[in-house]
Amino acid sequence: MSTRKEYDFVVIGGGPAGQKAAIQAAKSGCRVALVERDRQIGGACVHRGTIPSKTLRENVLQLARFRRQAEELGLETVEGNQVSRLLDRLQSVIQAHSRYMECQLERNGVEHLHGHARFLSPNEVEFMRPSGAVEQLRARWFVIATGSRPRNPDNVPVDHEHIYDSDSILSMMYVPESITVLGGGVIASEYASILAMLGARVVMVDRADRPLRFMEPELTDRFLEQLERQGGCFIGGATAEAVAWDGLARVRCHLDNGEVVETEKVLFALGRVANTDRLGIENAGVTKTPRGLIEVDEDYRTAAPNIYAVGDVIGPPALASTSMEQGRQAVGHALGQSVGHLARTIPIGIFTIPEMASVGLGETALREELGDAWTGHARFEEIARGQISGIQDGLLKLVAEPDTGRIRGVHILGEGAPELIHIGQVAVLKQMVVDEFIENIFNFPTLAEAYRVAALDLRERAGQPAEQRHRRIRGTG
Repeated sequence: MSTRKEYDFVVIGGGPAGQKAAIQAAKSGCRVALVERDRQIGGACVHRGTIPSKTLRENVLQLARFRRQAEELGLETVEGNQVSRLLDRLQSVIQAHSRYMECQLERNGVEHLHGHARFLSPNEVEFMRPSGAVEQLRARWFVIATGSRPRNPDNVPVDHEHIYDSDSILSMMYVPESITVLGGGVIASEYASILAMLGARVVMVDRADRPLRFMEPELTDRFLEQLERQGGCFIGGATAEAVAWDGLARVRCHLDNGEVVETEKVLFALGRVANTDRLGIENAGVTKTPRGLIEVDEDYRTAAPNIYAVGDVIGPPALASTSMEQGRQAVGHALGQSVGHLARTIPIGIFTIPEMASVGLGETALREELGDAWTGHARFEEIARGQISGIQDGLLKLVAEPDTGRIRGVHILGEGAPELIHIGQVAVLKQMVVDEFIENIFNFPTLAEAYRVAALDLRERAGQPAEQRHRRIRGTG
């Protein structure tokens, strides 16, 4: 016989979006339960996605720096091909972050329920524990934050041994001699650069003509140059029609352009699917979009007025940072609190090697809006801190309105880019003009000094005829 419990909020999903929603509700004096099917809080972000991949990336970079410094000092290093060694620290980072999230829930009085929830009606879910015990949970409001999982199409038989997805790639215990990465988005590009740095020959395949199409071409061009220097390549304008392991040692990818790519392993990283199955949302009157995402309004409210949905389950931008804010705002709206709206100017940080970051408009978009754009560049090899830290392959680009010089976009490639971009975020949000970067002093030597260098470059270009200015932008002046 099942028992029934009453709450103000039941949050389904313990990733960044769900955790922040639960905390917001608890801090508002509500009785809150958070249902998570995994034993630990954190979701895919902490256990299979953001935290693991970024930790692995940091470990790889530290290893590369150590080897470079040892070579410069004439020291010998022990070479190895064990990914497991690089993953040792990863587990401790994951556990530490999961413990922090658990402690925060406990401090705020949120009841953590380990198990699976399924809607019975707009006001009630059936909660099943791993033991099979069933309870009924009633609440005034619900927040769905169940996240997403890798998309696995029929023509790519992911077996997690020869053909991996973005979750299982971390189970690979050694660096393969070669790997095909199917996809050109954030996850594909991040893992492609990590594996290339580890010594694998990486072949990226995507239907687009370049990876990360939403980023400035100058940034992605340099990313591809780095990949090619490490023996990798990018095949654009192509998709995989069939993928199969040969039963011995190679995986063959048959592309729609007639080409066949053979590598030791394959990583499929083309999209993710919202975790809505088994939730019984149809019993609550919650509807989905044609893409299978939960349909919400601008306040993250579903077709059922008392049920909200946030994070990956509602689609782009599907960033941990925005998902957390969505969770907070959804609860705030339900309680009638003034929590503002999600800012339209959201910075993007991509943890490739080298890193990339962007905020605001790109040069092409501003030209389409106003007919022209002013740009300024600073190259890290010309910045003292870039020389000191060995961060040579870097670039900071300012995009500003013609005549007014108002900053509309900032785009950065190079180590530290996701940190540096927040200066640009403030500049775009506050509608600063480039002269403010020129008139203010930056610490020396720092990478932030690149803002002043780029602003000076922009002002110099702005004084030139348009034809000459555009020629310099293309790198021919």
